[in-house]
Amino acid sequence: MAPDAHDSDSGLTPPSPEEVGSAYDRFGPLYDLTQGTSAIHVGRWSADGTGLPATTLGELADRAMDRQTDYYIAALAPGSTDHVLDVGSGTGGPAVRLAERTGARVTGITVSETQVARSRERAAAASLTDRVSFTLADALELPYEDESFDAAWAIDSFAHIADRLRGLRQVWRVLPRGGRFLMTEFTRRGDPPRAQLETFREVWTSPPPLPLAEGLRLAYEAGFELVRLENQTHDVIMNGEVMTVLYRDHHDEILERYGPETTAAMDASIPLFRAFVRDHLGYFVYLLRKP
Repeated sequence: MAPDAHDSDSGLTPPSPEEVGSAYDRFGPLYDLTQGTSAIHVGRWSADGTGLPATTLGELADRAMDRQTDYYIAALAPGSTDHVLDVGSGTGGPAVRLAERTGARVTGITVSETQVARSRERAAAASLTDRVSFTLADALELPYEDESFDAAWAIDSFAHIADRLRGLRQVWRVLPRGGRFLMTEFTRRGDPPRAQLETFREVWTSPPPLPLAEGLRLAYEAGFELVRLENQTHDVIMNGEVMTVLYRDHHDEILERYGPETTAAMDASIPLFRAFVRDHLGYFVYLLRKP
């Protein structure tokens, strides 16, 4: 993969798809403990209306994940006969939820073998294997014909991709004219210290985030037009705070699972990660359309 210019400027080597998949295979249980089990993405921590009360921070995280997924389902608005591609489908929760709420078919891809297995179990438990499927695949080499899908989304997955333009062009290729693509994107605010960028790369297995203007430029260069842009930075900051607290709460379990050496490295990373998210990480939702 050819790194974007900002990767060269930072001097940090972007992660390969294999490295991303391996990280999720290894640290999936850690994400369960620090982000909830409903999904692996930034939650929607503030919204109108009321819901069922949460009695633990983990339950609150799951509610935030589900609320965010519902928000994106409404924004993408797939029809009951549509076939949706979920790029970087994680543990399958959003794909299953989309199928349940819209009747659409969903195909999810991920570079993590354990996520594929867990997602298939989730689809089977929901009796949706006829409409929801998951496969091991790289977003930079989508194994599908041109215009195979009616719509697509990528929730927090493009953050792992070094060659954003190539990934965007792959999604553009498999959509028809008028097809919509919803993606979330981490962005860089200000000039973070190198130590914080290195920590973000290790914790999130991601290249340094792009400035907002650069991300939008790549979307246009890939051939998309912008339908809607929404700033949800407040949610990613809250997510970082919750991850920090849940990491501390589950420290004994993390130590037992990953051992003292790995846990000590994570202990050193958490304050840097928290500061980077709070001071330098942005979070935007793009709703794009193939003209």
